[in-house]
Amino acid sequence: MTRLEKTLAAIDTLHNGDPERTDGKANELIYAENMSGWLKKLAPDASEELQIAVRSQHLCRWELARSEFPMDRTGYLKWRTELGKLHARKAVEVMLAEGYSDECCSHVENTVRKLGIKRHADAQTLEDCACLVFIETGFLTFAEKHFEEKIINIVQKTWGKMSEQAQQTALALDLPDEALTIIKKALA
Repeated sequence: MTRLEKTLAAIDTLHNGDPERTDGKANELIYAENMSGWLKKLAPDASEELQIAVRSQHLCRWELARSEFPMDRTGYLKWRTELGKLHARKAVEVMLAEGYSDECCSHVENTVRKLGIKRHADAQTLEDCACLVFIETGFLTFAEKHFEEKIINIVQKTWGKMSEQAQQTALALDLPDEALTIIKKALA
């Protein structure tokens, strides 16, 4: 087993600690697999650091509950910032245990935290993967719980975070009509 394979396996072991499960499998492990699947499509020659960062998105997310922060926009943003730090810290701990350099760890930390998105290619690719996973797997479930106006706003914000390549990829997805209708309204 290569160092990368050991690192990804250790990350998956952490993901498997997610108490939320679907058909017996940890939800965050499913999410991580979807993230890596999109990375293979968007950047098949991705560096080890990018592979680790993408796999570490949401790492140990359940350890920091949304309810620990004020239930307003400021609280939400603070929670997201703290989650990014948590995910990055956990990824770096695994990487250091596998002998990665401080430079590699710093790169992964910055990527996981999405520092320099739109300027940092790896952070942008990670964000593209996250947006595509959301559109493909979680969008309709999320949309069912909220008013259309809020969903349209979220689609517009999500779209603005994506690269042009990811936007075109999203438009080519085989999505249910309900999802396509909302996306088209958001982009109109």
